[in-house]
Amino acid sequence: MKENTTGSAVLPVAPSRGRLRPLGLDEIRITGGFWARRRHVNATATLDHCRDWMERVGWTGNFTAAVEGRIHRDRRGREFADSDVYKLLEAMSWETTHGADPDLETAIAAAQEPDGYLNTAFGRPGQQPRYSDLEWGHELYCYGHLIQAGVAQARARGDGELAKTARRAADHVCATFGRGGIERVCGHPVIETALVELARLTGEQRYLDQAALFVDRRGHGTLADGEFGRVYHQDDLPVRQARVLRGHAVRALYLAAGAVDVAVETGDDDLLAAVVRQWEATVARRTYVTGGMGSHHRDESFGDDFVLPPDRAYSETCAGVASVQLSWRLLLATGEPRFADLAERTLYNVVAASPSEDGRAFFYANTLHRRRRGTVPAKDAESPRAESSLRAPWFAVSCCPTNVARTVAALPTYLATTDDHGLQLHQYADAEISTGGIGLRIRTDYPSDGRVTVRIDRSPEHPWTLSLRVPAWAEGGTARLVEPDGTSRTVAPGTATVTRSFRPGDEILLELPVAPHWIAPDPRIDAVRGTVAVQRGPLVYCAESVDLPDGHEADAIRVDASAAPQDGPDGTVVAPGDLTAPAARAWPYRPLDRTPAPVADRTGIVLVPYHSWANRGPSTMRVWLPTTDPR
Repeated sequence: MKENTTGSAVLPVAPSRGRLRPLGLDEIRITGGFWARRRHVNATATLDHCRDWMERVGWTGNFTAAVEGRIHRDRRGREFADSDVYKLLEAMSWETTHGADPDLETAIAAAQEPDGYLNTAFGRPGQQPRYSDLEWGHELYCYGHLIQAGVAQARARGDGELAKTARRAADHVCATFGRGGIERVCGHPVIETALVELARLTGEQRYLDQAALFVDRRGHGTLADGEFGRVYHQDDLPVRQARVLRGHAVRALYLAAGAVDVAVETGDDDLLAAVVRQWEATVARRTYVTGGMGSHHRDESFGDDFVLPPDRAYSETCAGVASVQLSWRLLLATGEPRFADLAERTLYNVVAASPSEDGRAFFYANTLHRRRRGTVPAKDAESPRAESSLRAPWFAVSCCPTNVARTVAALPTYLATTDDHGLQLHQYADAEISTGGIGLRIRTDYPSDGRVTVRIDRSPEHPWTLSLRVPAWAEGGTARLVEPDGTSRTVAPGTATVTRSFRPGDEILLELPVAPHWIAPDPRIDAVRGTVAVQRGPLVYCAESVDLPDGHEADAIRVDASAAPQDGPDGTVVAPGDLTAPAARAWPYRPLDRTPAPVADRTGIVLVPYHSWANRGPSTMRVWLPTTDPR
């Protein structure tokens, strides 16, 4: 892999080598469209909403309580509540228009002990001793998010109190968990990615070495064999031996991301290949059509191969964030567009599905089938974390709102990269890019429209290559690329390139076949056999009861997959189909050769983007739609 020696440092992932170099927040700006609206809501509503709730439930006050010696009786929140405060501060650093929180940063620094230890749930009089519960205590996990927040501050705002606190904590981790110290791992990975990023920031080899130690220790049974088994913590097999991601989905994905970081920085091609192998198997057999991962509610874990029930989909929002992080790292390391394909699917259908339109309520889990209408959550009370009837303003475990906040704040850094040959576009949005003598503007209504226009504003005199990802979802359609001289050609899913000496004013047009079409599941996914879904561009669609005639729920729908779905008004899709007549039966089964019950209505079924569901009040919903074929 080539070394990355130039470019911006204002980004969350800054590998020193790899096929591609990411662009920083000072090199790329989203100016309009889908993600600009989301980023505006994130900056003007979500960040303050999260800060207000953390004050209300006492999580930010834990640091002051620790300094004042009353933490043993006054601490609020779960053992990992510190981590969500850190994720919020990270989001504030990336979202430079919002402003920092120096008072909170000072309170955190004051709670740090002289040797660098910092946690409000352990280590003080009246609390459990330090590192007495590595399986569930989340101490290293909290350090990981602290360090990521410190790196964000240093890169986006300059080296401040939070960055200094994070580095002292990292030094403590290396001294305590290095060779000859506590030779174990944390039950919840994330310290690995954080230490690698701190090594990239500071140039300190010991941080990278410690991250590599944590990756290599995983899978050797250093954690207790608990209720869900060692697989829950990915402590059942070494990373290099695993064939698929398994256990707790967020933990597995964070660990894989950390392993990629270690592999890239140490040049460990075998470790990188192991993670790619796991990613491939997981995408092929353990991933929902939305990009969501994790089908078990009880242990928030991956199910077995092809166990992807839509109504029991856990598909945690944090797992979506972690999946994007992993795919992004693999894209930077390899340059392969398939990783950007999954990142796009997950961003639009998991990450974007979590927050409400006003940015003040969230999904924790992302079901694909809601059978009953839920109730509106109270606006001033925490909600159960897996409730999926309507988004809730806060959860007893609120890892997801802050994870979404930091992801959306840093989103421009996922759009484009450079290498020695030119510039690559991976995600499409109205944007302006200025890097290395290249200046360009992207104009598009994507994902509503498939036209992407790239205008060159500034260019070196020598030839260079502009690469544009042609998404995998375009397979079966006709994608077209038009060069500045008017030359037009069809392009296949993968990467389309234009190499020339560009001039200011040159335009390149990519036309993607955005049209609704049916998606059929693998027949080995028993839970959705006999159903179809609708996708339009990167967006998965769903049926919601608020669009059906009175008295009908989403489970009444049957669609005719022999006819194509069509675009409807206001971003909807209309699918040909029927609403079955409600019938009370004493027995829910019938012989196959018996004529099915007559339909009550012949109608067009209105479908909406999955990310938008549950914004119009309680409803039933489904992504996978039974067909009119009685078989």
